[in-house]
Amino acid sequence: MFARIYKPAKTAMQSGLAKTKDWLLDYEPATARETEPLMGWTGSNDMLSQVKLFFETKEEAVAYAEQNGIPYACSSRIPRHVEEVVLG
Repeated sequence: MFARIYKPAKTAMQSGLAKTKDWLLDYEPATARETEPLMGWTGSNDMLSQVKLFFETKEEAVAYAEQNGIPYACSSRIPRHVEEVVLG
């Protein structure tokens, strides 16, 4: 039961920065996914892979992981560089 703590990147379908300001704690998959032979659906018995916890700060996420004895790894993303475009 290993957890990752990170700030999610914005998706390609949005132009704004919604849902990218909070820190996210999610669990690494404990077991591999299995393919159902008849329909080809994939599934897993790992219920923790569905859990995603959002925190306002990195320190809150780390404190939660340490308080509950969850091994974790933190990663931070590189800040965006926005270039100014002068039209005219």
